[in-house]
Amino acid sequence: MFMRFFSELRQAKLPVTLKEYLVLMEALDKDVIDRKVEDFYYLSRSTLVKDEKNLDKFDRVFGHVFKGLETVGEGVTSEIPAEWLKALTEKFLTDEEKAQIEAMGGFEKLMEMLQERLKEQKKRHEGGSKMIGTGGTSPFGANGYNPEGVRIGQDKGRHGKAVKVWDKREYKNLDDSVELGTRNIKVALRRLRKFAREGAPDELDLDGTIKGTSRKGYLDIVMRPERRNKIKVLIFFDIGGSMDSHIKLCEELFSAARTEFKNLEFFYFHNCLYESVWKDNRRRHTEKLNTWDVLHKYPHDYKVIFVGDATMSPYEITYPGGSVEHWNDEPGAIWMDRVVDIYESAVWLNPTPERHWDYTQSIGVMKQLMNERMYPLTIEGLDKAMRELVR
Repeated sequence: MFMRFFSELRQAKLPVTLKEYLVLMEALDKDVIDRKVEDFYYLSRSTLVKDEKNLDKFDRVFGHVFKGLETVGEGVTSEIPAEWLKALTEKFLTDEEKAQIEAMGGFEKLMEMLQERLKEQKKRHEGGSKMIGTGGTSPFGANGYNPEGVRIGQDKGRHGKAVKVWDKREYKNLDDSVELGTRNIKVALRRLRKFAREGAPDELDLDGTIKGTSRKGYLDIVMRPERRNKIKVLIFFDIGGSMDSHIKLCEELFSAARTEFKNLEFFYFHNCLYESVWKDNRRRHTEKLNTWDVLHKYPHDYKVIFVGDATMSPYEITYPGGSVEHWNDEPGAIWMDRVVDIYESAVWLNPTPERHWDYTQSIGVMKQLMNERMYPLTIEGLDKAMRELVR
């Protein structure tokens, strides 16, 4: 079974090595955990998974390989920790139901009964009141009813009365291809860091203080500037039109970027960059900023990120007057070339799934203007974009 587990992890494209598998086997030989599925799950996950982006793949393989150990049958352990049940009492049971459990001898008696049933049961039971089965009133089983029961082998609860669910566990999906949440965006953005100590010395330098004190023979307090991320970021957000369906994702990205980057400036545009941008969408027609002024104000050491689906008519990029909102004297492609020429580190993040890019001509045009530095707005795509920016 363990070799099958290892081989299926490899088939699922998880970077699991033979050395890691042998470490896991050694841990089992030395009995570092109890022989319970949940304990083995955490041990194997900590041993075999090196990146949180692979957690979802690992969970699916684990659930598939060890599913038989979570149902009644050969190889099932009859040991059910009573502390799990006691910890869930306040959450799941009413006072009346607690009294019923106490009437039959308490949690210890309930566990003793389950162990006896596991030893006695030789076949499947349905509709009964004693053995482990389905559709009955036994305290143990599935798809039945008992206020103080232990559910075994059922996809989901029906009455919400089971004390402990012995079913397949579900874990948060952290695969590469899923859309981002604010926390995951922050983790990905942290690749874009370059720390330095600049400014007023307002932080205690403990090592320096110890060295200075030991060298001078008296207390010598040494201060130093706070360590800060020196990376400066310029973000241009496409807003309106087809981007309306990506508002939530862009809000999460914006929130994460504001947290991670202290030197952050942002501007809005529509579809393609032209001669003006804006900071407030409510005043986009009255308080526009000249794009040339922006490019002159922020020096070339800024990291530039465009966020947009690049979905538009190709004429909006390649022809004067192509904009759907105003007459642009110069094509958007010229403005994109200017940005790429000024800022060596520039990427485009596209919330449209990458598998659909080839069906939209404008995406191909914009990707070419960005020197192929367009990435999908997923965990993996954002990670690649940050690696590109720190090159």
